[in-house]
Amino acid sequence: MKLLKIYINSYKGLSAESWMLALVMLINRSGSMVLPFLGVYMTDHLNFDIKDAGLVLSFFGIGSVVGSWVGGMITDKIGEFKVQSLSLFLSVPMFCLIPLFDTEVGLAAIIFIQSSISEAFRPANSVAITKYAKPGNITRAFSLNRMAVNLGFSIGPALGGILAAISYDFLFYSNAVGALLAGLTYVLFFRKREYRNPDQPKNSVDVKSVSPYKDYRFLIFCVACFMFSICFFQLLNTLTIFYKQEAHLSQKNIGFLLGFSGIVVVLLEMLLVQIAEKYFKLKYTLFLGTFLCGISFAMLAIDSSMWFLVVSITILSIGEIWALPFMATVTALRSGTHNKGVYMGILGMAFSLSFIITPFLGTLIAENFGFTILWIGTGILLTLTALGFYYIIPWMLKEKEVKL
Repeated sequence: MKLLKIYINSYKGLSAESWMLALVMLINRSGSMVLPFLGVYMTDHLNFDIKDAGLVLSFFGIGSVVGSWVGGMITDKIGEFKVQSLSLFLSVPMFCLIPLFDTEVGLAAIIFIQSSISEAFRPANSVAITKYAKPGNITRAFSLNRMAVNLGFSIGPALGGILAAISYDFLFYSNAVGALLAGLTYVLFFRKREYRNPDQPKNSVDVKSVSPYKDYRFLIFCVACFMFSICFFQLLNTLTIFYKQEAHLSQKNIGFLLGFSGIVVVLLEMLLVQIAEKYFKLKYTLFLGTFLCGISFAMLAIDSSMWFLVVSITILSIGEIWALPFMATVTALRSGTHNKGVYMGILGMAFSLSFIITPFLGTLIAENFGFTILWIGTGILLTLTALGFYYIIPWMLKEKEVKL
């Protein structure tokens, strides 16, 4: 009963704006059907070889880095409302143009432009979360948004599979419709809304006069986030290859495991975040979340039976819940009044860089040294990263001002 009460209370106190930002994210991500099927589209429909398809996909990662950087920078100059609106509405024609390009160079160029525009949305959205959340609810507001992302990515690929069976063009047009609906919903609700937290939070460290590019403590924190993301986002590539080649799972069972992970996050995130906020300090939460992710990957070196894989993905999901939203919280606390966008953009770049590196690095290690070495190495690296978070966070934030 106590856990049920905590679970219910975790949703209380969230502002109407936080719920609407999550709804916009859900609409936008539910339309995200292109990325999961882009590789299949290139190899099956356009007859690209795997190497060329991989090169085009890398331009999506490069565009994500550029979008996070530019989006964060211009958010501080023109405001998060304009950046989010422009990103959503400009994404509409970009998605519609993609089917017109059928060469490697042309498709790489349009994918780079599209991902740069769409990823500019993320730092602006993060700034909006900090400004519209009720005091003391920033982490839960970030968690609500992540739940929307997870739910949207569960819906989008499922719909995308149906549409791709009819025509690949429908994937791009449906993505455009999703971006348009998200943009209209956002503009209609937020065009006249006033911020709940227009100024810097009282418990944050005032570094508003310092450029985040000179804030070496924050940059070291971002390096730790980058190391985490390199390991964690194997979930999207090397882990599924391991499921297929080493665990000999069918595509149906692979889909079950990934879908199960999303369900665990959607059902447990708000509860576990509420527990962490109530009982843990930030340094303990990030340490524990990162360490659990390391245990999850290291377990794969021991056994690959189905029940063991379910336990592993469950631990990974719990670790994710206690790591990812709190990284955004630390960034919000570290930033000042007028540079939140740049701070969030740099954090976004740390994750976007991993989308470029992780697929190549993970598959390279697995091919040359085997999956056992890959998973043991991942576990060790995440353990070291967890220790890094434990010592970096108190160093970044003043203990007398922030619950660390």
